[in-house]
Amino acid sequence: MQTVCNSFGRMRTTLGTIMSALLFVVLALGGCGTQEQPRASREPMRPKVPVAAPLEKEIVDWDEYTGRFAAIESVEVRARVSGYLQSIHFEDGAFVDKGDLLFVIDPRPFKAELEQATGELQRAEARAELTKLQLARQAVLLDEKAISRDQYDTRLSEHRQALAQVHAARAAVTAAELNLEFTEVRSPIKGRISRHLVTVGNLINGGTADSTLLTTIVSLDPIFFYFDVDERTYLKYAGLGDRGKLPAHGNGMTPAFAKLSNERDFAHRGHIDFVDTGIGRETGSIRFRAVYPNTDGILVPGMFARVRVPASRDYNALLIPESAVGRDQAIQFVYVANEEGVVERRNIEMGPQACGLRVVGNGLKPRDRVIVKGTQFIRAGAVVEPVEERIELAARNCLAEEYMQAVARLSGDAAMSSNAGMQ
Repeated sequence: MQTVCNSFGRMRTTLGTIMSALLFVVLALGGCGTQEQPRASREPMRPKVPVAAPLEKEIVDWDEYTGRFAAIESVEVRARVSGYLQSIHFEDGAFVDKGDLLFVIDPRPFKAELEQATGELQRAEARAELTKLQLARQAVLLDEKAISRDQYDTRLSEHRQALAQVHAARAAVTAAELNLEFTEVRSPIKGRISRHLVTVGNLINGGTADSTLLTTIVSLDPIFFYFDVDERTYLKYAGLGDRGKLPAHGNGMTPAFAKLSNERDFAHRGHIDFVDTGIGRETGSIRFRAVYPNTDGILVPGMFARVRVPASRDYNALLIPESAVGRDQAIQFVYVANEEGVVERRNIEMGPQACGLRVVGNGLKPRDRVIVKGTQFIRAGAVVEPVEERIELAARNCLAEEYMQAVARLSGDAAMSSNAGMQ
């Protein structure tokens, strides 16, 4: 009986120990549940957004136009005399200088005409000398009253006719010399020559309105560029009234930058040298002309290009990328991150494009942090983590400094040309 009791006592002790352990685990788990969770686990993560301060630069507004290059000089080479083409002295598409020999027409008939004209001149001169001597003798006889006045006048008339024949013969010699010279067709300008349109052995018709076209030559350096400006824009230029810097006057002091269809930047620097005298009735526009150096010959007549000309005085502007601008119907806005990272919406007034960016006319301050990308995923009041970036210029030849340098260079070139002309 005692043995049974002892076993029962040990069992109760074991059960008590197990119950105590279970109670400790329960209390421990309950205590873990009442502890405060970390702050980061309760707050949502802030999205990172790129922000940048507006780029503050001194700029000039520019207008862009499409136009076409044209040669300053263009010549259709035609023969001045008729004859058979004897030889060709150039390669198709080559560059030629003024006075270079291009074609030769058979000169033998013209040499014969020159010799004949020379002989006629010598005969006329001989007759004029004879009539001169006869007139001198008649003058002595007239003084002695050995002949009548009529006889003397006859000899005087014959002498004058002989002198006239000499002048006519000399003119015939000059014409024959010119015709012989014209058998050598030379380049009247410096430029690039086209292909020859007539081959050796063909009969050339020259010296008439239907003269045979032999080839063409165009000058390439420098080269013109023509473009049209509408009446309203022309009035804007004229209203600015800043002579020497604006294109309405065409005085050679207005820079004009051009780019070709395969180029990104306006790398070709020229200047406006001519503005037409009136507005076209049919088009309502006025023609402008710029001139460009073309030492490498890459610009050719007929080529299309875009030209950029100044449309304002220089001024300070805030610039932002186009990707930062949002649109709500007619309202344009940007998102700005304040110091706490809260997104604010700012309605703005947009200006023209400049340097590949957009001018902000009103609504921003220089120190505002503008969200420049991903604005379609942002809403006002959201909390974000700003990531600082810098706005870079996306085009060349757009700042006021470069514009003023171009004007100064043009003014210097004009002064050098004036001094050279005075010397």
